[in-house]
Amino acid sequence: MAREAHLGADAVAAKDKNADADADAVAVAAPNVAGGGHKLSLVPLIFLIFFEVAGGPYGAEPAVQSAGPLYALLGFLIFPFIWAIPESLVTAELSTALPGNGGFVLWADRAFGPFSGSLMGTWKYVSGAINGAAFPALCADYLGRVVPAVADDGGPRVATIVVFNVVLTVLNYTGLAVVGWTAVGLGLASLSPFVLMSGIALPKIRPRRWGGVAAEKDWKLFFNTLFWNLNYWDSVSTMAGEVERPGKTLPKALVSAVSMTSLGYLLPLMAATGAIDVAPEDWGNGFFADAAGMIAGRWLKYWIEVGAVLSSIGLYSATLSSAAFQLLGMADLGLLPRVFAVRAPVFNTPWVSILATSAITLGMSFFSFNNIVAAANFLYSLGMLLEFAAFIWLRIKRPDLSRPYRVPMRLPGAVALCLVPSAFLVFVMAIAGWKVYAISAAFTAAGVGVYYLMRFCKDRGCLRFSDGGGGDEGAEPPAFQSQGGGRNGDV
Repeated sequence: MAREAHLGADAVAAKDKNADADADAVAVAAPNVAGGGHKLSLVPLIFLIFFEVAGGPYGAEPAVQSAGPLYALLGFLIFPFIWAIPESLVTAELSTALPGNGGFVLWADRAFGPFSGSLMGTWKYVSGAINGAAFPALCADYLGRVVPAVADDGGPRVATIVVFNVVLTVLNYTGLAVVGWTAVGLGLASLSPFVLMSGIALPKIRPRRWGGVAAEKDWKLFFNTLFWNLNYWDSVSTMAGEVERPGKTLPKALVSAVSMTSLGYLLPLMAATGAIDVAPEDWGNGFFADAAGMIAGRWLKYWIEVGAVLSSIGLYSATLSSAAFQLLGMADLGLLPRVFAVRAPVFNTPWVSILATSAITLGMSFFSFNNIVAAANFLYSLGMLLEFAAFIWLRIKRPDLSRPYRVPMRLPGAVALCLVPSAFLVFVMAIAGWKVYAISAAFTAAGVGVYYLMRFCKDRGCLRFSDGGGGDEGAEPPAFQSQGGGRNGDV
């Protein structure tokens, strides 16, 4: 009995230590944000998630081109259930359990230790930065249809990309509340022409056209299109510390954003493929504008092209926000120098992280990097596999962790929830070429190097790191403390 009492006391002590560690982790990753800014409420958060993932049906056309209307419609109908919903459920549970800035970095750190958290940060940050770098160039491409000088390489194009970058960097500097409500306006403006197109197309729809298939199917392009248009649901987690009542707001926002995004793809595709008789081969990037012109006239075609520019603005702004707050969260955890956690005095935004991310994406915007973009998908897939593993591991090792929102499944169901999207991730990685493997390996090696470089700098005192709780500067940052037993869940 004495031994049983002793074990019971140990269990209580261990539970108390875990609770303290969780509180410290959240405090580290979610410092006081009251300052001069306002936290994100439900509506702007929904539209920020919408732009982090999709920004409208722009870019869905290759799904029709590669396999035909039938498979495109089935893909955008089924894929949310096997990918978007599982990723969103995992994001909702972990974001409310550990509602700090840094999101998935914090989850990996709490599950497996600082090395995994740092590697997760590298994979997701590189993927997000490369993804964001495409939007200034895409905006210039669309504007080039109206102003031919912008379409050609040269001064006007460079100026357009730089102005695009600078204006949205300033917007992010003013705070997430401003970015969020701007996203609401951009979202309504970019989706409205598709609502009109779908309504005008109704009497012209012939359901038999939905059964068309491409003569030569490109399954690699088809699955990559689905994946590219319906991922990054977890990006919102990097800003969880800036959300008003995250335990209630985040799950509601994710459910709303998944519904809006899925319908935002499916309904315009049904309208366009059902109303016009066009070969799948004609459905290249930007064909939605041509389809709108055939259905309603040139005025709607131009409106959709303007909507594409607005969508690019929203996509870039949301991506810049999530990437910057990821750096802030990593700095708060001690994985990066504390300079990345410095906030602006008036707007309380992480201005160093915003500026660094803006400079990186601006530099990438001038390069053509198809293989690097494919590598970004590969790195994102690696990060998602680690994220699913952290979700399951925390369910096993930390059943006592407070979860304001909990995926309504026991452990076997949670494992099954992650298995299907994980299988798809493995499939996407398996069909990548050797160049993608090489580039991904190089970025991963760089991430490992960054982790050990940060440890070296901390040991030598050549850079200042967060102490993890607002204590003395000389205190050991949690990310670089000995892993010999002070961290629950380290393996």
